[in-house]
Amino acid sequence: MKKKVLSALLSVAMVATLLVGCGSSAETETAAPAAETEEAAAPAAETEEAAAPAAESNGKKVGVAMPTQSSERWINDGANMKAQLEALGYEVDLQYAEDDVQAQVSQIENMIASGVNCLVIASIDSSALVNVEAQAKEAGIPIIAYDRLLMDTDAVSYYATFDNKGVGTAIGKYIEEKKDLANATESYTIEFFMGSPDDNNAHMLYAGLMEVLQPYLDNGTLVCKSGRTSFDDTCILRWSQETAQQNCENYLTGFYADEDLDICATAFDGFAYGCKAALEGAGYTAENWPLITGQDAELMATKNIIAGTQTMSIYKDTRLLAEKCVTMVQAVLEGEEPEINDTEQYNNNVIVVPSYLCTPVAVDKDNYKEIIVDGGYYTEEQLAE
Repeated sequence: MKKKVLSALLSVAMVATLLVGCGSSAETETAAPAAETEEAAAPAAETEEAAAPAAESNGKKVGVAMPTQSSERWINDGANMKAQLEALGYEVDLQYAEDDVQAQVSQIENMIASGVNCLVIASIDSSALVNVEAQAKEAGIPIIAYDRLLMDTDAVSYYATFDNKGVGTAIGKYIEEKKDLANATESYTIEFFMGSPDDNNAHMLYAGLMEVLQPYLDNGTLVCKSGRTSFDDTCILRWSQETAQQNCENYLTGFYADEDLDICATAFDGFAYGCKAALEGAGYTAENWPLITGQDAELMATKNIIAGTQTMSIYKDTRLLAEKCVTMVQAVLEGEEPEINDTEQYNNNVIVVPSYLCTPVAVDKDNYKEIIVDGGYYTEEQLAE
């Protein structure tokens, strides 16, 4: 019966907004006007069922710890998961820490003290959560890591995420194909804007990206004039859009005064916004606009793709991710084994965490309608505003 309830809910939740991913940024273009943000967080096609009351509580409580409300995807992730869990009869304590590490620690401590039966954690800095995770384990509370792997702990039971190395591979292959690097007779300049060093996803994305692009850096087809190609040199703490913009401005001033930058390889839509602002400030136009990558297919990013100021993004349907996490919670609370499809990749330095990986998809101007609009993620009206 519970599976039927979940199925019925998902028919509604699957049209709710989302996205993803990864990052957290409160700066400039990411912070959409209030009306647009509300629309992005609402179902693409509203129904009366979406406002239906939650099922009667079954006496079990789930704590959901999210990192921030400054990024569209986390708002949608939390809302989707809360709605689905409540439809199954669970009480839900959803908390956002606004990228304050100690606030997230306190929130999880309070969830444990309140008697939650399961924790879902999308961490800000997982290294800061080791002690509170140990408290949860001592209390017999299972933990499911959501989108960001919880490192250095044996307290985590399962992990729901996207194929993060696959995200990097998809970005790299997009650059490879669009610039025809395998057959190139000229070189292209490139700069890198990678994710937060305290997020395991960022490391895996970088590994997937460089697995594709490193051979072209080695043979001179790609030229990084700043020389900053290592993860340590290109990572951006807390996925800060502002820092990405500052870095891009510095690169353009210091290395590209007499030559155009051809590719901004960024790991997050927020970074793409920062690069866009820096490029506009440096006088770039449609004639010499570089290829700019991203991740999460946020509403603003999709609009920029349509306008031609961002080339592509990685679409990660967090409706599916929330659904998979909810089924994990339900299985754990009912004493069953959840569905997993990876038992090898995600070693958190203590254990290999059983995981379910959703598949990312590259989107650009050629396929966004088929994937994003036809998939019910955003409507044409949202994208036209």
